[in-house]
Amino acid sequence: MDDQNKNLILATALSFLVILVWFVLFPPPEPTPAPEQAEISNVEGNEVQTPSAAGTGAVGEATAAATEAEPEAQAPRIDIDTPRLTGSLSLAGGRIDELSLKDYKVSLADDSPIVELMSPVGSESAYYALYGWAPGAGLSGADVPGPNTIWSVEQGETLGVDSPVTLVWDNGNGLTFRRAISVDENYMFSITQSVENATEAEVGMAPYGILARHGIGEDGDLPGLKNFFILHEGVIGMADGTLTEVDYGDVRDFDIDPNERAQAEVYQVKENGWIGFTDHYWMTTLIPEPGSAFKAAAKYDSRRKIYQTETVLPTLTVAPGATEQVTTRLFAGAKEWEAIREYQSEGVQKFIDSIDWGWFFFLTKPIFWLLHNINVLIGNMGWSIIGLTLIIKAILFPLAFKSYVSMAKMKELQPQMEALKEAAGDDRQKMQQGMMELYKKEKVNPAAGCLPILLQIPIFFSLYKVIFVTIELRQAPWFGPFQDLSAPDPTSIFNFFGWLPWAAPAPESFMALIFIGILPLLLGISMWLQQKLNPAPTDATQAMIFAWMPWVFMFMLGGFASGLVVYWIANNTITFTQQYLIMRSQGYTPDVFGNIKSGFKKTPKTDNK
Repeated sequence: MDDQNKNLILATALSFLVILVWFVLFPPPEPTPAPEQAEISNVEGNEVQTPSAAGTGAVGEATAAATEAEPEAQAPRIDIDTPRLTGSLSLAGGRIDELSLKDYKVSLADDSPIVELMSPVGSESAYYALYGWAPGAGLSGADVPGPNTIWSVEQGETLGVDSPVTLVWDNGNGLTFRRAISVDENYMFSITQSVENATEAEVGMAPYGILARHGIGEDGDLPGLKNFFILHEGVIGMADGTLTEVDYGDVRDFDIDPNERAQAEVYQVKENGWIGFTDHYWMTTLIPEPGSAFKAAAKYDSRRKIYQTETVLPTLTVAPGATEQVTTRLFAGAKEWEAIREYQSEGVQKFIDSIDWGWFFFLTKPIFWLLHNINVLIGNMGWSIIGLTLIIKAILFPLAFKSYVSMAKMKELQPQMEALKEAAGDDRQKMQQGMMELYKKEKVNPAAGCLPILLQIPIFFSLYKVIFVTIELRQAPWFGPFQDLSAPDPTSIFNFFGWLPWAAPAPESFMALIFIGILPLLLGISMWLQQKLNPAPTDATQAMIFAWMPWVFMFMLGGFASGLVVYWIANNTITFTQQYLIMRSQGYTPDVFGNIKSGFKKTPKTDNK
């Protein structure tokens, strides 16, 4: 075989290998089926009776009215100040529309601002929560507070953990509306809406909550999204145990609802549910009281480029002289596992599923639980990843032991296999039959060595998912230059890992993929040493492919999260140690240094036949 053919085969094999590994590690996601349009009147026993068509339209147009409000600077505001949140709410509509997270910075820079979650109308990317009442029969929009109604403060000055505020508005026709707002020590707001009827006739109205995000650009795109297929960003909701995830692009493709004049999908919730928006690490969610029926909807107003989720609760009938109230909750903050799990224990059904666990949730959930608890004990996420690797390898050790014992026996059979190959000549069928008889006689399974590798693939993918999506890994430090294990290795061979007086290529640049850091380099070396436990294959082309594999993986994984590369280095190191010791215990001593030497020898050419 001439050199050109060898190069062609090698290039084809390597290309196929890279593509195969990529699709195994990162399979394309299944398309999320669009939810069916709900029939509100078909729900027996828990039917959500909404007001008249005109009233329902008032809910749909609430955000539209908010966009036409006077500048927010002219509306009075109440400060929000908790140990973890800072911001304010506007007395125009009583909107919660300015919120930042004290515990999280945009970047690792000392002067980096904290993360801004919500922002008022008029800002570059408005994002806010609205509450109100949809008027029933006999009432008009003027009889209920709207998205731009100026409320008065009845109680409280600053909204904090132990200092709720109460807003009040009198419509002048016998109806008095109040809105009591409180917040806990994390990210959960409680909103109690009440109406007092001082008229001589009963009235009906439906309480609602709305989350709205204003897109930008012709397509209504939202700034700051990752747009990475492994991560869900968009609408997320739970309806009686069924999780719904709809990307922002799919929201724009909803069918037009003629009543709302916007793309919309409606979901009927009988007992428990919630709906909102989720980004990579942050989330806002409308949460009606558990056990109550409500209508949930996800919408996109293409005229004003507004994404919207809403909850409309059953109509309340308020008798003359009576007062009725309803309480809902709003989650607005970071998707922290402990906080979300606590809210789930308080009745928010399957709230932990708001974290994007992915297809391998049966692996990602326990892996994260184990990693989180190790980190609680150690207090360093880098060493916790190494500790997690040790535990995973210990769990898989019985299987690995059988695999390495089988591989050691295969090495012992190598002379007999070579003799069978020479005796069979070009008769491949005779050679295969001889091999099978030899395996059966010696009780050796040639495929045993593949099983641990196959099991590593879903574990590797699951850990990658955990490192990528969980906020506990965001900006998690290890030591030295590794201050964010969710980001690629910040060091670079370009400046000899910081020893030379010039900056490394930017992490997002193409040069960073070539001038890799110390962790990918250690990954390649660990894979290469692991290969050297066994002699190179006798076939020259196969030997070349195996020789290149560690360095292909080194560059391919160089741009991955450094926490994942740490896991892979630790996994390779432990695997090397296990395999070496087990093979020696079976009477076969791997000649690592001899295999390294032979790898540097030039393979002699063979004549074509």
